[in-house]
Formats: sequence, C-alpha cells, structure tokens
Amino acid sequence: MLSLTGLPLQIVASVVAILVFGATMWLWPRFGGKGWKSWTARIGAFLATQIAVLVAMGLIANGYFGFYSSWSDLLGTDGKPGTVVDHTPNAAVAVTGEQKFYSAQGSDRERSGLIQQVAVKGASTGLSTEAFVYLPPQYFQPDYAQQRFPMALVLTGYPGTPEKLISLMQYPASTLTAIEQKKLPPTVLVMMRPTVVGNRDTECVDVPGGPQAETFFTTDLPKALATTYRLGTDPASRAVIGNSTGGYCALKFAMRKPDSYRAAVALSGYYSAAHDETTGDLFGGNDQLKQQNDLLWRLKNQPAAPVSLLLTTSYDENNYADTQAMVGAFKAPTKLSTITLDTGGHNFHTWTREIPPALEWLGQHLTMPKAA
Repeated sequence: MLSLTGLPLQIVASVVAILVFGATMWLWPRFGGKGWKSWTARIGAFLATQIAVLVAMGLIANGYFGFYSSWSDLLGTDGKPGTVVDHTPNAAVAVTGEQKFYSAQGSDRERSGLIQQVAVKGASTGLSTEAFVYLPPQYFQPDYAQQRFPMALVLTGYPGTPEKLISLMQYPASTLTAIEQKKLPPTVLVMMRPTVVGNRDTECVDVPGGPQAETFFTTDLPKALATTYRLGTDPASRAVIGNSTGGYCALKFAMRKPDSYRAAVALSGYYSAAHDETTGDLFGGNDQLKQQNDLLWRLKNQPAAPVSLLLTTSYDENNYADTQAMVGAFKAPTKLSTITLDTGGHNFHTWTREIPPALEWLGQHLTMPKAA
C-alpha cells in the first residue's frame, strides 16, 4: 500500500482528479435533459469531481503539514494499548529505533551518519518524550573516537512532528552539507517537538502547578543526552534552533538559561507566549511570570545575557515589526543577528531557505568540545 504521506500517492491522486474533471467536462453535454437519470448523472459527476479534487488537495496538505502520519493514524485503527517499558534509574535515554541516513556520499554511517529514535525521561521533571538524534559521520570515524561533539537542539512549531524535521525540512541533509563544506563543526542534532505533555502547547513554560517544560529542555535534556552520547558539557557547545513556537522556545532558553544554551536561532519566531485554547493558563495569573517570558521585555529591562541570537523574518511576515523592535532593544554582551527575506510567509518553504545560512551562523557560534 502506498504511504499516506508519500509523493507517489499524491501524484496518483492528482492524476485521478484531473482525469475525473476531464471526463466530467467531456460527458456533461450528454447529461442534458430534465429526467431523473440526467439529474442523477449530473449530480454524480459533480460529486465525483469534487471528491477527487478534495482528496488530492487533502493528501498534498497532509504530506506538507504532517497531520496524519499513516493510514492507521488516519483511520484510527492503530488503537492497541501501550506497552509499559521499565527502565533503570540511569537509563535517561533509551534508543528505540534506528534508520540509515542516505546521502550522495553513500549510506554507510561513517560517510553519512545515522539517525536514532530515542525516548528521553527527565530526571528532575519526570517528563518523557521522544526525539530523533542525528549522529554525523565523524561520530563513527576512528579519528574522532575520543572526540566529544557540539549539540544542536532542533524544535518544530506547534503542532508539529519531529519526523518533518528530517523529511520535509531536511535538517540532517543540510547539516551534513554544512559539515562537508567546513561551515559547521561535526554536530549532533536532537530533533523534537516543543511540547512534552501530549497535545498541550506549553510554550516551553514551567507552568505553576503543571508541567515544567522549560526545566525539561534546559536541564534534564542536556544531562540525559550527555550520559548517552559523546557530547560537550560546556554551554558554549550547545545551541537550539526552531521555527515558529520552536523559535520562541529557542530564544527563551538562551536568554533565560544561558548556562544551558549559548546560541539560539528563531525561524519566524515570536517573542511572547501565545495564549489560546491549546495553551490554557500558562502563568497561573502571575503577571510577573508572564512578563519574565516576554522576550522583548527581557531585552529592555533585564541584564543582558552573554548569548548569540539569530532572528529570521521577511517584509511579508507578521513578526517583522516585532523583530525590528528586538533589534533595537538588545545590548551587549548579547549578540544579535538577523536574516530578512524579501518575500516569505510562515511556512516550510520559507524556513528551508533560511536553514542553510542559519547552520553556517551556528558554525561561527558553536565551540567544538575537547576530546574525551
């Protein structure tokens, strides 16, 4: 069966829609008349055309945005109860799967790297979630056997799936290219959603009396990964990059917790926490806590953090004015850079144009750790 999110199914559905539309136009004169047969034929042809077009459009949209990842996900048939997996206290990261990463250089992990799917449990927060870890080819090469590597946390927007960071936004491929071009040191990517509590958009906030999302990403995650992979422990060797909600979280982690991440990239990010039905009450009525999570307010009123920030926008984007306000508010020792496109919206196409220069910028702000 063709994959629900694959290009072949989208092509087949589009061809079927075109053929059904063409057949309807060709047969329409034959459906003239006032009898019930003519009315039935016209209604049937109209409905067939509409359904075919809507199915094709739906498959293309689903492949682009990742609403449903499989047929069982769409049909709701994958309803088996979960399996409890017991872990020892030290198993903060458990590898649950692997996939080869194919590139022009070949499929061997010493030439292209490897992607591992992992389950991460936070020691202090008790929160658990999944992630995809891209290990660059150098991680497996003998010359780097004692080397520790910098880490870049990569966050999706909300809602989003980390798989799209691999397939649609092509972070591993772009990272490998940047490494080969000497624009980025060999870097481990940790690709995740910005939420760690089901379908609630926590905006990466430590919610009073609720999930401590910020602590998970800034404290639990770096410690857990450092026990499993050869990663640097100096915050100068850690960065975070994200789009939309993930971009807001990235900036906030660096600005609020510079001892966790010293560099952050926000692709079409915004600068204060959203508040809607998906977030609920994030601050428990605490206006001071809400203010502390307002990044423009922090730049204007808090001591500057020793971090490097990259903001992306375009003249068409809704965040353009706020980005200019951020530029006008920062002060040393904070370093701030921007990418401003002539045109571009809040979408994957825009972000894939910004990722290569963003990775090159990261290469100038990530420190290669010392050998183990």
